[in-house]
Amino acid sequence: MKVFEKSPSFYEVFERKSGPAKEATHYCPGCGHGNIHKMIAEAMDDLEITERSVFVSPVGCSVFGYYYFDCGNFQAAHGRAPAVATAVKRSNPDAIVISYQGDGDLAAIGTAETIHAANRGENITVFFVNNAIYGMTGGQMAPTTMIGQRSTTTPLGRAEQIHGNPIRMAEMLATLPAPTYIERVAVGTSKQIMKTRKAIRKALKIQKEGKGYSFVEIVSTCPTGWKMDPVAARDWLVDDMLKVFPLGVFKDESDNVDEGTWDRSFEGFVPDKVNTYLDRMKSPFDVTEELDLVKDLNCKFAGFGGQGILTLGLFLSQIGMRAGHQVSWFPAYGPEMRGGTANCSVNISRDRIGSPLVDRPNMLVVMNQPSLDAFEKDVVDGGTIIVDSTIVEGKADAKRLNVVALPASDMADEVGTTKVANVVILGAVVAATDAYEPEFVESTLRAVIKKQSLIDMNMEAFRKGYDFVKNGN
Repeated sequence: MKVFEKSPSFYEVFERKSGPAKEATHYCPGCGHGNIHKMIAEAMDDLEITERSVFVSPVGCSVFGYYYFDCGNFQAAHGRAPAVATAVKRSNPDAIVISYQGDGDLAAIGTAETIHAANRGENITVFFVNNAIYGMTGGQMAPTTMIGQRSTTTPLGRAEQIHGNPIRMAEMLATLPAPTYIERVAVGTSKQIMKTRKAIRKALKIQKEGKGYSFVEIVSTCPTGWKMDPVAARDWLVDDMLKVFPLGVFKDESDNVDEGTWDRSFEGFVPDKVNTYLDRMKSPFDVTEELDLVKDLNCKFAGFGGQGILTLGLFLSQIGMRAGHQVSWFPAYGPEMRGGTANCSVNISRDRIGSPLVDRPNMLVVMNQPSLDAFEKDVVDGGTIIVDSTIVEGKADAKRLNVVALPASDMADEVGTTKVANVVILGAVVAATDAYEPEFVESTLRAVIKKQSLIDMNMEAFRKGYDFVKNGN
C-alpha cells in the first residue's frame, strides 16, 4: 500500500498572523507557488537536507515561505535575498541555503544582488518564480511582463519604446562564467511539472555536493494578477509565455555537461493574441481628450492592509490617466497582505510630476486610527481629510482642515460587503474635490472592474460616498 502524506519538511499546520492555523495554503486557486513549495519540500526530504536547510524569503508572495517550511528561515528586504543567502552560506558553509524569489523581486530591485551572487559563483540555490507580474501588490508591470500585456500600471499594454523589453534572466546569467547550473522550467503541463521536479532536485543536489551556484527559473501562473480563471491562466502560460521564455538547460557544468544553447531562437510574441486571453481586455481602457482639472491633487491614502487602500489609489490614478492628466501612484506597505500597515501617494497634475512622494497632501484619507495619528499633521492648511468614522474614533482638526467624517465601512456593509468601503471613499474624494464628473468616474470604474457581478455593487458604493458629501451629511 502506498501512503500519500504531507512532506515532513512542511509544518503540520500553517500558522498565519492574520488568521487561525490551518492545513491548506493561503495561495490563490491556480497559483504555482503551492506546487513549487511541494516539489522543494520533497527534494529536501529525498536529499535528507531539511535539518541543514535555510530558506530565505524576500517581499512578495514568497515572503510566506516561513509559514510552510520546517527549517531555518530568514526574511530579507525586497530584492536582497541573494545577499542574505550569501551571508548565511559564508557564515555556515554546511547549510543548504535556498533563495526563493519572484520576478518583481529578483529581476527588478534585486537585479544587482542576483547578478553579483551568480558572478561570484556562490554555493547557493536560487528558485526564481516568473509569473510576468507583481502578483502580491496589485498586478503592476514587472521586468518580465511581456510586450502588449496589460497591468495596473500599463493599462494600455507594455510598450517596447516606453518600458523596454521583458528581461530573460536565465539567458542573462548564462553568459557569466561562474554559475554551475541554470535551467528554465514551468508548471504548466504534467510533463513540464515533472521536469521542474527534476530541476529543483538537481539544483539542491549541486549545492549539497559543493559544486557552486544553481539557478532554476520556474515559469508559473498568477490567475489573480492576470485576472483569469486557473484554466485560462495555465493555457496562457503554455501558449504564450513560453514563446518569450523558452524552456531548457542554459548552462550545466555540474558533471562536465556541455552548456545549453542559451541564445536559441523563439517565436515572435503577438500582443493581439495574448490580450484575447486577458479578461480585462473585454472592456478596453480608452483615454479621452484631456479634461479640465480644477486643481492638482496631492493625495495620501492610509489604513490597514486588506482595506483596499492601494486599490483606492489605483482607481483614482486610472481615472486621472483616462482623463489625460499626469499621474503618479506610489505604494508603501509591510510584508503581510492582510492586517499590516498600508498607504499610497497619488499625484494628479496638469503638469509633469517631479516626485511621486506626497509629504504635504491636500487630500488625506485615513481608514484606521494609527493613520490619523501619523498623517494628519502633514496635511496643508485648508486641505481635506476624509475619515472612515466607522473605524476611526479620533477627531481630526476641523478648524484647520476640511473634515469629512464618513461611515464608509457601515455604508459599504449596507451595499453588501465592507470590501467596497474604498469605493465609498472614492465617491467622497471625487465629491470633495470636484475633480471629475461622477458619470466619468463611473464609466472608468466599469472599464477597470472586470467581474461583471461586482460592477453594480461598486457603482452603488461610489454613489453613496459621492451623495454623502454633496448632500452635506
